[in-house]
Amino acid sequence: MTLHLTIATPEAAILDAPAVAAVRAEDDSGSFGVWPGHADLITALPPSVVQWRGADGVWRFCAVRGGVLTVHGGDRVAIAAREAHVGDRLDTLAADIHQARDAEAEATRRASVDATRLHAVAVRRLMACLVRDPGAGDLLGEATL
Repeated sequence: MTLHLTIATPEAAILDAPAVAAVRAEDDSGSFGVWPGHADLITALPPSVVQWRGADGVWRFCAVRGGVLTVHGGDRVAIAAREAHVGDRLDTLAADIHQARDAEAEATRRASVDATRLHAVAVRRLMACLVRDPGAGDLLGEATL
């Protein structure tokens, strides 16, 4: 008997492994294992690494950025995570995560710079309109007395 493991994020199905021998994960109470025949379970996962052993005996890894793990019917394990990165080796998985975090930080920085520029353009245009026609009223469109 084996487990069917699925891992999904809001963007994509990350993993669909129909023949998994065991799963290791951790929640706030600590590390735990799931084997075929496990009782139904639902638990919240902190940012952590989930491990599973395939039918071939090889351990594989997935770093999750928090999520929910459910066990249903003793043979289905599903993980829904905000973000997940799968890897065959922990050292390369760590490098992939660092690269993804750096790219995310750069995208956030660019978005912040772009938003600041747009705000500055809007304020300049508003000030230009107010300077051109100072008797036109205040920002609410009311006439100046």
